[in-house]
Amino acid sequence: MRENTSVCGIECSECYCYDKMCNGCNACEGKVFYAPEGKACPIYDCVRNSKGMQNCGKCDEVPCKIWFDTRDPKFSDEEFNENVAIRVQSLKKE
Repeated sequence: MRENTSVCGIECSECYCYDKMCNGCNACEGKVFYAPEGKACPIYDCVRNSKGMQNCGKCDEVPCKIWFDTRDPKFSDEEFNENVAIRVQSLKKE
């Protein structure tokens, strides 16, 4: 897995928040700017802390309810579903 690829398949260095509000999921152990203070992103917490996996690509449930509950509101339904499909495909290649 690439260094700046998050556990859910987002390429952090391509995100509009990278180097401004966030240094990437892996660098901050999932405690990204949008997560509650001191808590990890629910996706990161599940895959790394609860399941002990490197990323969601090995999980039989990907994409799961947590992914859909943590969606970026800037995406339309169509954009979000396309984004999820791309991320899952990327993770399965790893």
